[in-house]
Amino acid sequence: MPTVAVVTDSTACLTDQLREQSGVRVVPIHVVVDGRTYLDGVDITSEEVASALSRLAAVSTSKPSPHQFLDTYSAAAEAGAESILSVHLSSALSGTYDAARLAARDAPVPVEVVDSRSIAMGLGFAALNAATAVDQGADLQAAAEAARRSASDSQVLFYVDTLEFLRRGGRIGKASAWLGSALRVKPLLHVVDGEVAPLEKARTANRALGRLAELAVAAADGRQVQVAVQHLQAPQRAQEMADRLHAQLRTEVVVCEVGAVMGVHVGPGLVAVAVA
Repeated sequence: MPTVAVVTDSTACLTDQLREQSGVRVVPIHVVVDGRTYLDGVDITSEEVASALSRLAAVSTSKPSPHQFLDTYSAAAEAGAESILSVHLSSALSGTYDAARLAARDAPVPVEVVDSRSIAMGLGFAALNAATAVDQGADLQAAAEAARRSASDSQVLFYVDTLEFLRRGGRIGKASAWLGSALRVKPLLHVVDGEVAPLEKARTANRALGRLAELAVAAADGRQVQVAVQHLQAPQRAQEMADRLHAQLRTEVVVCEVGAVMGVHVGPGLVAVAVA
């Protein structure tokens, strides 16, 4: 059976433990602060991004180069991979998927590139479930199908304190319709067909977070699901959300902070829930 390596990007926000357990390789996306470029999760953290945002630094992100992907694919091949599954954040939000496809043409082994049409742990679960399928004997095409199925079945719901950071980064999508009332409401958003879209509005953060939990439970729809709660500088909010979802869904809940790239576009206070 061919050996399949699984690759994703840093917007999957996989913890070190999940990366080590799964063997998934992660290509970091670039974060640019005041003209200086850093690698997400390598030489800049989400906390440092939050600090830069608070002091009004010029902060942006950019996709990895095809050369970065090719280096990762070559390293996987040298380690024994006979094919590679590369699963990435929505192509509607970034050119990362296109960079991976360009690199795949020159890779030393066959590479299947999958557009998850998702982000955060919606993407993370897709990569992890593909890696699990490989461990169970799946070939490249079967692993790719596992990733696509996981991504398609997942829902990513999130609360932000403000829409301003999404607006600055150009990732606000259909939620732009709420900008005029953003100061008077607390927005709940979700990812629909790869784009950020408005979901509901609440008058207070507490009401919004309570509703976020209800929507996550509804997304599970009585199924046995995988659940992750991610945050940016909101550990108490995240843990309270995780405890509530664990009690209601009776499943393990992954809790972690998002990476630097996600931090640039959502800002401090984020609480996101992925149900897959």
